[in-house]
Amino acid sequence: MSPEEKFEDLVDEFTGQPGITPPGATGGFGRGALRADGRIFAMFVRGQLVLKLPKARVDELVEGGHGVRFDANKGTPMKEWLALAADSPQPWPALAKEALGFIRTK
Repeated sequence: MSPEEKFEDLVDEFTGQPGITPPGATGGFGRGALRADGRIFAMFVRGQLVLKLPKARVDELVEGGHGVRFDANKGTPMKEWLALAADSPQPWPALAKEALGFIRTK
């Protein structure tokens, strides 16, 4: 399954849940993102799943070789954003649920 197909599956899984806005519902930055109550928790950027997670969790996943800190082309990697590596065995739905839970606690 391609990364695009995996993200489409995520969109299908989350769309319809209370407070979730699917990609394309808004314009500008994050137009390709899943949002909860207006806040981005998962998006598909440059062929990668990008997730909003606690810094410690991002550190753990980066150290485990599962991805890198996301850089929005500004030259500074973001502490609470992970760009998941295409070859990572981490399950996308579980990580997206984790990201959703994180943004709902902030």
